[in-house]
Amino acid sequence: MWWSRLIALVLKELLAVLRDPKGRAILIGPPIVQLVVFSYAATLEVRNVDVMLLNRDAGHWSEELVARIQGSPRFRQVMLTDSPQVVREAIDRQRVTAAITVGPDFSRAIEAGEPADLQVLLDGRRSNAAQIVSGYITQIVLGLAAETPAGQRKAATVIETVPRYWFNPNLIYQWFMVPNLIANIALLIGLIVTALSIARERELGTFDQLMVSPLRTHEIVIGKLTPPMLIGLFHMTVYILAAVFIFAVPLRGSLILLYASSLFYLASIAGIGLFISALSMTQQQAILGAFLFLVPATLLSGFATPIENMPDWLQPITVVNPLRYFLVIVKGIFLKDIPLSEVVRQTLPLLAIAIVTLGAASWLFRRRLE
Repeated sequence: MWWSRLIALVLKELLAVLRDPKGRAILIGPPIVQLVVFSYAATLEVRNVDVMLLNRDAGHWSEELVARIQGSPRFRQVMLTDSPQVVREAIDRQRVTAAITVGPDFSRAIEAGEPADLQVLLDGRRSNAAQIVSGYITQIVLGLAAETPAGQRKAATVIETVPRYWFNPNLIYQWFMVPNLIANIALLIGLIVTALSIARERELGTFDQLMVSPLRTHEIVIGKLTPPMLIGLFHMTVYILAAVFIFAVPLRGSLILLYASSLFYLASIAGIGLFISALSMTQQQAILGAFLFLVPATLLSGFATPIENMPDWLQPITVVNPLRYFLVIVKGIFLKDIPLSEVVRQTLPLLAIAIVTLGAASWLFRRRLE
């Protein structure tokens, strides 16, 4: 029976991965490293910043500004100096991200409600951190200005804006990162395990035996496709449990929709991995091919930067990236409870990618038989 042959091939593939020490290391090491590093260390938040401050004013409001900057939890160390040359050297040698110079008439100007002399030098080599630190300093200065007599007189005529953050009210970084990791770990593990499958057969000399076996081409494809999907589902389940019970990320949507869409996502990944594996002659080539796809796929998925911010000529390339669509699904189900229609809309491209890549892999297999 065809199903007995298929089950035997699936079991063979699972045993080949689990018995190989390198295969076990791939299945255990990267998931743990990614969960720890990305959940705690790889953060876009800017904290523990070193700044330098040159205060050339002896007034009350300049002293208040210095005290508020020193007391801010965003800044790790506030170094005081009275030399502009020291300020320049600190920026040049990257000892500080920002250097603040308070003008000699700062207190008098801010007391009278006039423009105050406050210079902020930022290290443009750290562009993201510089922009965020500039926002921190601006917020402190605006809060100080609002408490001066002139600021209190103007308060009645100032329009106050109160931001409300939907889906993540406290801007907890793990709520953004951990759902992304669910999609990324499935991509990493599924792609590498699948890419190594055919290449491993060639190195062991069993690929020709596989091709002349009673298994048909579509049965070989399904047999090679199933183990990476099972392994990917296992890792996704571990990450989902970690997201809910360790990082307290809310799961507002349907878990059934998440798992159903993940089948199409894993199938598209396995299709790409099988295509890479069919082209590779050795496991080293397969790994290099997998990482050649993995890095651009991660960068072009909207994981770190929105796709809309990318150049117009680059955005169409993201259409063939399965990670782009599943990120929308996993974050939407966790944080927004997106409806079934939106899940289907994001799943259809995954189905198309799976059909094309699996078809291309099957075509390469048939060519080996000719």
